[in-house]
Amino acid sequence: MNSPLKAFIFDAYGTLLDVHSVAGEAERHFPGQGAQLSALWRQKQLEYTWLRSLMGRYADFETVTRQALEHAAESLGLPLEAPVAAALMAAYRTLTAFADAHAALEALSPRPRIILSNGSPAMLEAAVRHAGLDHHLQATLSVDSLRSFKPTPAVYRLAVDHLGEPAAHIGFVSANYWDAAGAASFGLRVFWLNRTGRPPDRLGVEPATVLNGLHQLPQYAR
Repeated sequence: MNSPLKAFIFDAYGTLLDVHSVAGEAERHFPGQGAQLSALWRQKQLEYTWLRSLMGRYADFETVTRQALEHAAESLGLPLEAPVAAALMAAYRTLTAFADAHAALEALSPRPRIILSNGSPAMLEAAVRHAGLDHHLQATLSVDSLRSFKPTPAVYRLAVDHLGEPAAHIGFVSANYWDAAGAASFGLRVFWLNRTGRPPDRLGVEPATVLNGLHQLPQYAR
């Protein structure tokens, strides 16, 4: 039988915050190509975090995000002038929360709920505050203090040490399978948020539970 869950850790980007809400701003500047730019931008953003961790060449998430945007725009042949780049980067500080995020976080109270994210502190805190998620959270932790990105095991240790609970007593929620796998490998009780019915990656480790929406999470906290 599983141990009772004493606390919850949430990924931010793609789990609580919709990274593709930047597509509207992208579409305003590049009509007909906003969604494509958003998708490639996100793909390169993630790739850069993994590659920089492997190379031991850390740069904060804001730098990574800007460089991924530059690459994505160039790949699509889009002229990324400085004011447009600034507007798109600013959109990452005003991301929209997923519709089920607030209710799910509230339903888990009074258990501690924290964010553990690759985001750089200022960028992440602005987005969390703008989305109104800060009212439900006890902490927002960034990998910046470790200078390494998920799924490095030390990142998950950062959150466990903050909560002061054994990993087996902590629920970890992410919509990114690579993140869910990293947390499961570390020993957290993982909930993979699979909103679109994607097949799992073959990484040799699996989440304990698959959700199709955050609304399903509270039933596991009883």
